[in-house]
Amino acid sequence: MKVIFINRKHGGSRSIELGRWSRALLSLCCLGLPLGMMAVGYVAGLESEPRSMRGAALDALQDELEQQSQELDKLRGASQSTLQAMTLSLAEIQARMTRLDALGEHLTVMADMQDGEFDFSQPPALGGPMGIQFSEEFDSFDLSSEIARLDRQLNDREQQLDVLELLLSNRNLDEQAWLSGRPVEKGWVSSPFGYRNDPFTGERTMHDGVDVAGKEGSNVIAVAGGVVTYTGERSGYGHMVEISHGDGFVTRYAHNKQNLVEPGDVVRKGEPVGLMGTSGRSTGAHVHFEVYKHGRPVDPSSYISRTPR
Repeated sequence: MKVIFINRKHGGSRSIELGRWSRALLSLCCLGLPLGMMAVGYVAGLESEPRSMRGAALDALQDELEQQSQELDKLRGASQSTLQAMTLSLAEIQARMTRLDALGEHLTVMADMQDGEFDFSQPPALGGPMGIQFSEEFDSFDLSSEIARLDRQLNDREQQLDVLELLLSNRNLDEQAWLSGRPVEKGWVSSPFGYRNDPFTGERTMHDGVDVAGKEGSNVIAVAGGVVTYTGERSGYGHMVEISHGDGFVTRYAHNKQNLVEPGDVVRKGEPVGLMGTSGRSTGAHVHFEVYKHGRPVDPSSYISRTPR
């Protein structure tokens, strides 16, 4: 095989005679180089595919980590908000506890209880046979435990207030039903209970009540709490109010200028039931006050001078 080289610059040529081995080597170079490059490219492609897959996996893992980090930040923020809310709730419960203790102590003083008779700062005394046992498990977190403790204390205070309210209610009922004091805000006794000379006939007659004189139009008040059983005009009494107080006690307030209550009304001790006047058989502005015990008139003066409860 002959290879001819041409020199364009000088216009000359040169030929080389190739032998059998030279031709083989040249063929091998011409064919092997492309094949080698193809092989190298194939191997490089095989190696680049795992690298790209690993890169995609790393990217996905990185994205997941970032997402989890964001969720953790949100959870941390929510936990912080919850903690702040629990702290505020704890402070509010503590404030309520303080006000509740102060109220209990104030009510204890108002109830005029002896020292040590009712200690509002201590849990209520409870007892009874053993019942079904329930276990209480609280979160070990200090704030939750503190809230649970305050909740138990609030329950104790509520029980104590219920007991104290019952005591005050009973004492208030006794005080309301206790007949005492005058049936007017201002006035003076102008005629006592018992026998006297009748102001119209001059004859000796029984006076079943006490006359308390005062300013016309001033309040006539109930000497105890009760239910109004009669209001209206009655012969000799003029405008009269009758109140039942229970335990067989009834009081009457007569010669009123005007009655301020109606039958069925519930009145409290000291509440106005009428206005002082001179209606009926009367010589001047006053209230004729009667007290009946089990249907019989008794001297009102003992109740007028009675010490209030």
